[in-house]
Amino acid sequence: MVTDMATIAEEFNRVIGVDTHKATHTAAIVHRNGAHQYTLTIAATPVGYAELFAHVDSEPGTRIWALEGCGSWGRGLFRWLDERGERVVEVERPKRPKRRMGIKDDASDALRCAREALTVRHAATPRADGKRDSIAALFAVRKLALAAAGDAERQMLSLANVAPEVIAEKLRGLSTLMTARTCAAARPANYRDASIRRYALAMQSVARRAIALRAESVMLEQELTTAIKEWRPDLLAQDGVGPIVAAVVLSAWSHPGRIRSEGAFAMLSGTAPIPASSGQTQRHRLNRQGDRQLNWALHVTAMWRMRSDERTRGYVERRRTEGKTDREIRRCLKRYIAREFFNLLEKPLEQSLDDL
Repeated sequence: MVTDMATIAEEFNRVIGVDTHKATHTAAIVHRNGAHQYTLTIAATPVGYAELFAHVDSEPGTRIWALEGCGSWGRGLFRWLDERGERVVEVERPKRPKRRMGIKDDASDALRCAREALTVRHAATPRADGKRDSIAALFAVRKLALAAAGDAERQMLSLANVAPEVIAEKLRGLSTLMTARTCAAARPANYRDASIRRYALAMQSVARRAIALRAESVMLEQELTTAIKEWRPDLLAQDGVGPIVAAVVLSAWSHPGRIRSEGAFAMLSGTAPIPASSGQTQRHRLNRQGDRQLNWALHVTAMWRMRSDERTRGYVERRRTEGKTDREIRRCLKRYIAREFFNLLEKPLEQSLDDL
């Protein structure tokens, strides 16, 4: 795995920076000293990937690919290259200077992408395909289903608040779930008044939508649990870890070796303090960067352990006697949990299960 600029400069003769889009990709081939060789735009299809590869492969020397958007528009190219054993790193979208008249140029972006790959201290390895992608997809769709269900329920309750009395009297005092079930089971055709019938039909439609979305989220969570048990059941066995927390952690971690150390994993999760020293002053500040979803998963685990785990509760009481606030204690716990999860996942599954 590439770890720093010197490694890239010494090991590879060329860097191919790729600015990815939905329909086309633009690649800039750059010598390891930063000199631009040429630029090529290809279709974002396997035929286009093969065309780009043929151009690059016709020249001697070692190479490395620096892609933007390996989790979105660049995913197809990454998979194609990975299947052929090519070395690929992921770069963030380069910081673009202000352009006169708002002009944007894909060739310049690709060139900047390649040169930025030469200057970053640690190049990121793209997340793995297969199990990781399927878990991330299930998690994302479940999250959207829950959000849509909440929207539908709020719309239903809003309609119930101003419903005609003949409808409102049947819903008064009911919980959200019972309101949805009552509205879904209603028979709008029984109302003689056309306006009331249509109002009841609208409430029935939104209630059935909310119920269907809730059922969909449950189904997706069950499938998510099954997928995680097949891949890393040892993570689910940890205190305070359910399928949702496990899905977030596995999606961020991806595969052994992608993240170089537990310190890097802590930095990714936003639980490692950021150095903020100046002159003779040595200090750190709170890290508000990184993967906030992963940070949330560590927070959920820490909160659960503070309530339910005896060992953690003892630790909390000990730190309180030292003058630490609950917020500071939670931050310490999240850092410890990040280390625990990383060390667990980097082990082979068989060894991890033996340690349980």
